[in-house]
Amino acid sequence: MSNTILKLTTILILLIFSTLHNSHSASSTDVDQDHDINEEEEEEYVLDTPVPHLGPRSRFLATIIRKGRQCNRETYNICNGVRANKGRDLLFCCKKHCRNVHSDKNNCGACGHKCKEGERCCSGVCTNVLSNANHCGKCNKKCSPGDSCGNGFCGYA
Repeated sequence: MSNTILKLTTILILLIFSTLHNSHSASSTDVDQDHDINEEEEEEYVLDTPVPHLGPRSRFLATIIRKGRQCNRETYNICNGVRANKGRDLLFCCKKHCRNVHSDKNNCGACGHKCKEGERCCSGVCTNVLSNANHCGKCNKKCSPGDSCGNGFCGYA
């Protein structure tokens, strides 16, 4: 009888430990992913050169485009190959909204080019961030020399 209770207690403890460990891993991954999403989705793009056709605005305001600003490719294209944030971002008019084709996973490299599950748009290229040692878990996160990338974590065994 005591042997059975000991075995059941051990199994219960292992089950609880496993559940807590998995929920902690998932929550830290969710925090990292939320952090990455916030990094990618800036509120404004600061243009490298002012765009004169933004209308009667000050010179300073002519250098800022809000994320997702409406555009029309035929008549009012304010973001047709416009560089922003010191060359890091490249804006194009995709489905009537300004999109950064360097980091938007739904418009990666070009309007309408979607990255697959587990991929992120890194400098306009869909990249598997689950196993790429140069982009491990997010763009430009390099693993230390000798460490491999597994499931988006450097040194994952």
